[in-house]
Amino acid sequence: MKDGLEAGLITTRKITIDKPRTIDFLGEDLRIYATPELVRDIEGVCRDFLLSYCDAGEDSVGISVQVSHSGATLLGMQVETTVKVAKVEGRAVSFEVTATDGTEQICSGEHSRFVVEVAKLKSRVKAKAEKLKLTKT
Repeated sequence: MKDGLEAGLITTRKITIDKPRTIDFLGEDLRIYATPELVRDIEGVCRDFLLSYCDAGEDSVGISVQVSHSGATLLGMQVETTVKVAKVEGRAVSFEVTATDGTEQICSGEHSRFVVEVAKLKSRVKAKAEKLKLTKT
């Protein structure tokens, strides 16, 4: 990892809530931002932020998420997600997260990611897959 990643750094991203980001099980009149999509968007903001601190061959993976989704955001609204680095411990990075939809705060919580060397992770996953093949026979 590159130097400079420290607590207090902040980034913000605006996302327009499109149909794939909404729930469908309550009908077309209640197309609102789905919690799993909110979490996916939070992970994306944090990952993209961390990529600027990653060396070649590094990326990050999510290791924990705890959010409260407290507001219904309608299809077509814009959400502003703000993430603030709360803690850096080696390769583990924790973020404080908030999101607003222009009317109200819709989310608060925490997300943590771990910076990985992609080649090492690929090797571990391949070994696990090979082990799984052995146990299936």
